[in-house]
Parts: sequence; C-alpha cells; structure tokens
Amino acid sequence: MKKILVANRGEIALRIMRTLKRLGINTVAVYSEADRRSPHVTFADEAVCIGPAPSAQSYLRGEKIIEAAKKLGVDGIHPGYGFLSENAAFARSVREAGITFIGPSPEAIEIMGSKLAAKEAAKKYGIPMVPGIEEAITDVKKAKEIAESIGYPILIKASAGGGGKGMRMVESAAEFEEQMQRAISEAESAFGDGAVFIEKYVTSPRHIEIQIMADNYGNTCYFFERECSIQRRHQKVVEEAPSAILTPELRKKMGESAVKVAESCNYTGAGTVEFLVDDKLNFYFLEMNTRLQVEHPVTEAITGYDLVELQVKVARGEKLAFTQDDLSIKGHAIELRVYAEDPSNNFLPSIGKLVRYKKPEGENVRVDDGFEEGMEIPIYYDPMIAKLITTGADRNEAIANMLKAIRQYEIEGVATTLPFGTFVMQHPAFVSADFDTNFIKLYFSPADLENQSAEAANVAALLGLHYFVKEKEKLRPAEIADASWWEKR
Repeated sequence: MKKILVANRGEIALRIMRTLKRLGINTVAVYSEADRRSPHVTFADEAVCIGPAPSAQSYLRGEKIIEAAKKLGVDGIHPGYGFLSENAAFARSVREAGITFIGPSPEAIEIMGSKLAAKEAAKKYGIPMVPGIEEAITDVKKAKEIAESIGYPILIKASAGGGGKGMRMVESAAEFEEQMQRAISEAESAFGDGAVFIEKYVTSPRHIEIQIMADNYGNTCYFFERECSIQRRHQKVVEEAPSAILTPELRKKMGESAVKVAESCNYTGAGTVEFLVDDKLNFYFLEMNTRLQVEHPVTEAITGYDLVELQVKVARGEKLAFTQDDLSIKGHAIELRVYAEDPSNNFLPSIGKLVRYKKPEGENVRVDDGFEEGMEIPIYYDPMIAKLITTGADRNEAIANMLKAIRQYEIEGVATTLPFGTFVMQHPAFVSADFDTNFIKLYFSPADLENQSAEAANVAALLGLHYFVKEKEKLRPAEIADASWWEKR
C-alpha cells in the first residue's frame, strides 16, 4: 500500500498518520468544516472536506469517504476508533470498492458487534460467561421474571450498544420496570435497536482487557492486558498495563481465552477482548472490540510494538514476524485521558478555546493529541483533548512520572480531567491497586478537587514566601561590625 486514507479525526488520525509516514506511506485526511484547520489535516499529504460539522453529515458518511478514496487512488482505509470503525456495512463497501479495509472482515465485525452473537461464538470455546439470558428481549414483564430468577443486582445492556449507552444497573425489583424502559428508549435512540439483554451484576468488578493481533494465516497472539477500571459513565478515564492484580498464570489463561474468542470468528488484525474480573479473580467474557482501542499506547509501551504498523502489515498480507513466546512485558505504563470536562461538575463537557496549551515533555512521557493553542474544542465530537501516557521501570515510577507530567501540562480556557488524574494517582486505593469500577462512586467527590486546589494554593503561597525571603536576604546591605573606619576617612 502506497497511499492510505484515515477515516477519522483528531488525535487518533494524527497518531495513525505518524506511523504511516514512518513507513513511507502517503496519507489522506478527511475533515469536516469544523476541523478545517486541525493538525491532522495539515499533517497529511492530502486532505478532503467531507461535509458540515455534525458527524452524521461528515465522518459517518461512508459513501463520501469511499468516493474521496477512489478519486485520490487510495490503496487502503484505516478507520481508527469510533465513527465507522466497527461498521460492518462500511467495511464491506470498502472491500467492494477494491480498497483494503485496515481491520477485520465485515463478517467478524458483525458477529462481535452484537453482544449476544459474540457470547454465542465465545461460548463454543468454553470461555466463562456472566450468568444471564442468551437472547435479546424487549418484553418488560418477561424480563422482570428473568431478572428475579438470576437474582439482583442485575445489569440491563443494549444488545447493539457500547460506551455505556442503553445500560442500567438495577438493585431491586421495585425499580426494574422504570430502568428497563429507560434502557430500551436509550438503545433505540442511540442505535435504532431497543433490544436488551440481562445479566448478573458482578460486584466489585475489575475491567481488564486483552489486546490481540491476528494475521491471515491462522497466527494469533495476545499482547497482555490493560487495566481499565477507573471509569465515569461506564467510559474509561485511566488505563494501565499490566494489571497489578493478575498473576502470570491468570494472565496466560485470560490471554489464551482472548485468542480463542478471536479464532471463533476468524478474526484478523488488531482487536481487544474485554473481561470482567471479580474479587476472587474469576473472569468473565464481556465483549470484543473489533478495532484499535483508545488506550492502545500503554500496550505499545510495555511490549515495544507499534500496533498501527502491525495492522498495516497484516492488511497487506504479511505474516506476524513473531510468536507468543517472543512477547514479554517490560516496565509499566499509565494513560490518562485528558478530556475537556469538568470533574467538579459531574464530568460535564467544558467547551471553549484553548487559551493556553503546553504539553509536558520527557523521556518517559508520550502525548497523543489533536489540538494546538488557540483552537476551539468543538461541541460536535467527543471532548477528548489528548491522551497522556507515562512509563516507568515499575508501577510506582509510572505513577510518579504521571504526577510530574500532569503538573507540567498547561491548559487554560477549558476545564479538564487533569486535576482528577492527580486525585487518582495520589489516592491510596489506586496506589495500592485495591480498586474496581466503582472507584469514582466510592472515593470521588467535587470537594476533593476543591481541597486539592486549596492545598496547591497553600504550597504555592509558601514557595512564594520562601522565594521572597531569600531574595530579600540577597538585597540586604552588609552589616558593619566596626563603623570607626567611616569616622576616620
């Protein structure tokens, strides 16, 4: 492949293009009218406007993207994550246009895109499942009977869903019908499909996922795990690799299970198999994401492999040049998603202009972003500004480097999740690795950030006073021990 179009925007488009340029591949960017001056547009060799700002009129217009690709003689299309990355119809249309889709087959996307179909495929390989029903349902009365047979608490989840949409945790029969109707309504609105399924809610769950890579010759490897339990609204905010709770035996068992899930749908390319792990270290298959994950940099950091490069090589028909035995974990990595959100106001989006934007730098710091100082955070898309990744020889060092990098990151004009990142890195539950997906619910409140800001202000004031006193001492005239010399002059 000599020319690849990246069907995405922002930090992921820019991150993919950097690897493509390193490989000597020409890049094509697509952009909406709101992104006309975005870094991914100026970085690309060629760029095409595909429509107005709303994603439904631009980044989700698969036919316009394919039309642009054909016009510019593109060999491959990389979808990134989000938008059309897990759209089987788009992948099929790309293939039918004679262009390589840099991802799995449309058939694999279809199977894993339905949570129920994915569970059915994985079950044949003996992968552990969370207790629940095996078919989608919209009948509230029947669903309530099933919930009572499973036992509360239960989780209602949209069959076609993701990102926490169409998901409700129900603790008792009294609230079931209301939550069921809300889940169905939200699923219909978000996905056009109100079907949901019900499963047992795993108490104190850890969200741990396994990165896999598969070629077209039957070779599939797992690139170990990522811990993704720090979440708000069922969406990840902090991720790390490896997990602090997995033993080598459990890591191997989960990795091999992830490989079996991939093999169940003849998967090729990069994918992620997600599991829930309970407080007794039992793990249960959750779903498979048929694309590159937001948090893939932490895996790259501990394995030394560029996952985008591997995606491209697999897409152009190359075999994996390594086996599972060649892969090993080196050090530790943590990622903080820097969102334009206000953690002190229930993580609501904070839209505005980046009046000040200065990234941290250093040997153990990586920043994947898609913004520059002076740019506006658009209201049309996900409010993520950047991904801040730090590494270390061990977990404690990675945490220390993250705290240092957060202090160096200067963003003014919008509220961000940087203060929340500091809160997490310093919290005893995180430091000791004794936490689960309820971390925010159990430990975080806006008052914590206010106290954190007050402490920072006090430290700054003390440092300022210390500096003032030191400078004053430098300027003070030397005391004269014996003034008689003046009188004798």
